[in-house]
Amino acid sequence: MSGSNLYEYALVRYLPDRERGEFVNIGLVMMCKRRRWIRMATSIVPSRLLAVKAIHTPDEIELQLDGLRRVASQRVSSGPFADLPAEERFRWITAAKSACICTSSPHPGLTTDDLDSTFDRLFASLVE
Repeated sequence: MSGSNLYEYALVRYLPDRERGEFVNIGLVMMCKRRRWIRMATSIVPSRLLAVKAIHTPDEIELQLDGLRRVASQRVSSGPFADLPAEERFRWITAAKSACICTSSPHPGLTTDDLDSTFDRLFASLVE
C-alpha cells in the first residue's frame, strides 16, 4: 500500500465543567508523521454551548483556540514551536490538560485518499 497514509486525529473539545464531564466537540486536529503534515480546524456552534451550560462566550473560547491553531500551523516561522516537527506539535496539542479546552485521546487511521480530503470528511462527521 505505497499510496496509503497512516494518520492520527483527535477531537478538540470544550468542557465547561470537568466535574460534570459534559463536552462539545468544537474542532479536529490531525497529523501524518510520514508526510510531515498537521492540520487543525474549529467550529463553535453557539446553540451547542447552551446545551452544556457554557460559562465562556464563543469569543473567549476562540481566544483559547487561537493558541492551539498557532501550534498546529505549518507556517509558524518563529517562537518555541517553529522548529518542531508535526508529530511533536500534535503531541503537545493532545497532551492531557485540566482546562476548558482539551482533546480526545488520539485515534489512528489509514487512508489512500489525500490527507486534506480525509480531514474534511472527519471534520464534517465528527464536529459539524
